[in-house]
Order: sequence, then C-alpha cells, then structure tokens
Amino acid sequence: MLGKTANGLFWMYRYLERAENTARLIETGQRIALTRSGASDLEWRPVLQTAGVYDAYLAAHQDVTKDAAIDWLLRSKDNPSSVIHCIAAARQNARLVRTALTHEVWEATNGAHMRAQHLLARKVGERDLPAVLGTIRQATSLVRGATHGTMLRNDIYDFARIGTFLERADNTARILDVKYYVLLPSVTSIGSSLDNVQWETILRSVSARGGFRMEYGNSYEPQDIAKFLILDRRMPRSLAFCVRKLRDNLGYLVECYGKRPEAWHKADHIDRAYLSHTIDTIFDYGLHEFIQRLLDLLSELGAQIEKDYRFYE
Repeated sequence: MLGKTANGLFWMYRYLERAENTARLIETGQRIALTRSGASDLEWRPVLQTAGVYDAYLAAHQDVTKDAAIDWLLRSKDNPSSVIHCIAAARQNARLVRTALTHEVWEATNGAHMRAQHLLARKVGERDLPAVLGTIRQATSLVRGATHGTMLRNDIYDFARIGTFLERADNTARILDVKYYVLLPSVTSIGSSLDNVQWETILRSVSARGGFRMEYGNSYEPQDIAKFLILDRRMPRSLAFCVRKLRDNLGYLVECYGKRPEAWHKADHIDRAYLSHTIDTIFDYGLHEFIQRLLDLLSELGAQIEKDYRFYE
C-alpha cells in the first residue's frame, strides 16, 4: 500500500472519532453545568481544555461563554478540531482513498458530511443541541458500522482501526485527567465521595455508563471509575482496550508486510509497562502524571506510525 493511502485511511478514521468525541464532550459539558450550583460560563473552560483547544479559543475570544464555547467546538472554521471541520476532513481523506473503501463506507461518510453541513449551517440553539449532537453521533456510528460490516480484514482495515483507537485512547485519557484535576473542587478531594451525577456524566461521555453499572452497580467510586476507564480490557473505550487493539492491528501489519517496525514495539511497551499494573500502583505513581505520560507516549506512537509506514511518500 502506498504511504499516502495509509495516511488517508489513518486520518479519515481519526477525524471521525474526534468528531464523535467532541460531540460527546459538548453533551458532557451541558450535563455537568446543570448539576452544579451557581454554574457559570466558566464551567466550559474544562471542556475546552479537554478538547485541547483552550489556548486557540482564547486567541480568538476575550471571554469564555457557553454559547461561544459550543459554537467553537461545533462550527468554527478556525478550530481544526471542531465537529464540522473534522467531518469535512474525514470526507476529504475518504475521497483521496475512495478506491480503498467499499461503497457502503463511502456513502456513510458522505452522508455524515452532508448531515453535518446541514445541521451546522447556522448557530445551534440550546433547544436543538441534544438532537444535533445525537444525529452527529449516529452519523459517525454508521460509518463505523459500515466499516465493520463490509470491509475486508486486510491492511486497509488495519490502518482504519489504528487511527480510530489512537484517537479514542487520547480522548479517554484527556477526559479522565480533566475530571480529576480541573472539575474537582481541590486536589484533596481526589478519592473522596463525590457527586454521583457528575461521575455518571463522565461515564456517559465515553459510552461507559452501562458497562460500569454491570460491573460495579450504582456506586460511583472515583477509584473504580479510574480503574474501569484505564485498565478494563473489556471496555471498548478504556486505555487498556485501545492500546491492545493498536498493538494487535500493528501486529496484523507485521504479518502482512513481513516486518516488525518500531511502532509495534512502542505499542507493546505502553501495554506492558503502563497498562499491566493495579489501579493502586497508578494512584501511588500519581494519576495526573500517569495520564500525562500516556498522552506523550500516544503522541510519540502516532508520529512513529507515520514514519514507519511513510505516510507522506
């Protein structure tokens, strides 16, 4: 496979995952704001920080307001991580690798783009926001479903999965980190009994509420939630699950191409050195430090994948 084709597949699915994650993040911000007394527009600063766009937002706006933050995350052309920008970028990459996709995947991607363009053509009102976010999530899910249902399990599929799980791992880590160190009243509150509604909202943001309740019941203990989102290999958005899938798909590429690149070793190192511990060990290390280290390693892994498979050649 040409490096440019691998690059297009990788980024197509990263952008789709990012669009869905951003939509979930906006919904999370709304829910958290509704559960806190004396909520203000500043409640949206953590949401912007989680999305990694806070500094860029401040460069374009004087103050953090709810309406401006939501519009920046949904529609802003100046925000490369906005939902409308991500879906447009995913479609553009899909066009570049059109011959590598099935008809169903292309139609689902093009349909997601058209729906996003229609829904986000103008500023979204608060009353319409839940329906718009739900439609965006559904549209990206249709692409994922078409991929699983129609794509041959070859190197094309592997690069699509690698892009998906790298983006997903990054998102889960950011949400968990910001919850502990920005949304909490103080660092001393870590591990204490916190408002169940807020923790439930965080689980909802990564589609983990149902699975968590099956495993732990209705008790939302922070340490259990951290364990579930970091170490549970059955939960499709946990860090351990995502990194294991990254290693597996990189391993399938090893079988396909007959060469074990540095990227596989990096993924294997993350899994063995960081995601094979107990949650108590992680807390002793420092949750914030642990997650920041993982984010750095995931960024390095992404750069190594681009290098190993010559994405720009």
